[in-house]
Amino acid sequence: MPKHKIAPSLLAADFTRLSKEIEMVNRSEADWLHLDVMDGRFVPNITFGMFVVEAVRRLCTKPLDVHLMIVEPERYVEAFRKAGADVITVHYEACPHLHRVVHQIKETGAMAGVALNPHTPVNVLENLLEDIDVVCLMSVNPGFGGQKFIYQTLPKVRRLREMLTVVNSPALIEADGGVGLQNAEVLLRAGADVLVAGSSVFGAPDPEATIAAMKALNEVWL
Repeated sequence: MPKHKIAPSLLAADFTRLSKEIEMVNRSEADWLHLDVMDGRFVPNITFGMFVVEAVRRLCTKPLDVHLMIVEPERYVEAFRKAGADVITVHYEACPHLHRVVHQIKETGAMAGVALNPHTPVNVLENLLEDIDVVCLMSVNPGFGGQKFIYQTLPKVRRLREMLTVVNSPALIEADGGVGLQNAEVLLRAGADVLVAGSSVFGAPDPEATIAAMKALNEVWL
């Protein structure tokens, strides 16, 4: 039974038929639904806020993986949890007091995630790994969907897996950006646990079959 998780990214969905897209995710073998919240300040794009998350929560039967690509995320943690987020991920680069924010998330009952931009080394989390539930490694520069996968992410996944093993942390490694069937297996073998897939799922002729194929991939770490 595969242990890795597939998290389709709603950013790539057709918002003119959002309920149908969510119904597809509900039927599929997906584990989480990934929602990218962008504020136009931390990243050069604006998506949606807690009201959309709340609407999606009413329709979606899967856990909601809410990725806050925003400045001062600590101001909105409780609101997104109340809206229905099961996982709340903030960016290392946006949090000067990251330890405080991680524990703020955990106190709401949500899983606490920390995301790293492509240029940020994984060793910045060395003193926090035992507190984090999810480490999201960005494999594109955050802000827009449909970008090409940055292959320098692979050694970061391997290094992070080593670090987690040393401290015996159960934290999940999430890969986000440009992920599809062309690179999913190599990410799993490097040590990734969660694959965020946007365009490769919602842009596929058969999204459910694509999710099933990603779910069935070999996950033995090399």
